[in-house]
Amino acid sequence: MKYGNKPTNGYASKREAKRAAELNLLEKAGEITELSFQVPFELIPKAPGERACKYIADAVYKERGTTVVEDTKGYRTEVYRIKRKLMRWRYGIQIREV
Repeated sequence: MKYGNKPTNGYASKREAKRAAELNLLEKAGEITELSFQVPFELIPKAPGERACKYIADAVYKERGTTVVEDTKGYRTEVYRIKRKLMRWRYGIQIREV
């Protein structure tokens, strides 16, 4: 449990569980497609004696043909801010914060 979050229905927080339910409804309504949760992106490859640096998106989906990478945020840590910049630099992806 980080930052006072309460794990709910298999998600890291109540906020993330609520957003996942909303996204599932949007997918059923046909507003979004190809919905996936907890999608990893490698930011920095593994080096000898080190692990790879990854960002795990809360959700990834298509909205009107465009891929959206989404993160449900209550608090933006310094590590998250760095990973957000690395996502833009490495993949050209701007994370949608909800």
